Amino acid sequence: MIRRIISGDREYLCEMVKRVDEFTEEEKIVAIELIDESVKKDVEDNYITYVYLAENKVAGYYCIGKRALTDGVYDLYWIVVDPAVQRSGIGKRLLEHAERFVEKNDGRWLLIETSSMDIYSKTRNFYLRNFYTKVAQINDFYKEDDHLIIFGKYLKT
Repeated sequence: MIRRIISGDREYLCEMVKRVDEFTEEEKIVAIELIDESVKKDVEDNYITYVYLAENKVAGYYCIGKRALTDGVYDLYWIVVDPAVQRSGIGKRLLEHAERFVEKNDGRWLLIETSSMDIYSKTRNFYLRNFYTKVAQINDFYKEDDHLIIFGKYLKT
């Protein structure tokens, strides 16, 4: 089951984020900040978070928002699956839910930003397997030799 975040999810989501080895400490802080924003805001705000429940426990989540000054472009800020249940299809189901969310809200594009560092190769391959295209790369974006890679999927048929 996938549903909107509620305040009772916060503690478990924060613990889950802290267990993701691929995230730097700074990334973990930002992820938790967006969880906090999602918990305290309503549907009309920039950071909308959905959680995936498996056996009544939170097993993953994604955070999405409409890109400012566009008429149908959304950013997928975070998609996180509990390390204990990764590779079980939860990430794919969350991503598909995010795509449906964009379509239901008259969106055209779903964009996802990630790093070029080797530690994110599984993440990049996940997007490619789910029919996302590399739409841009900005070299030395995060730091030297750590490029910003933007994946996108056009959702209008």
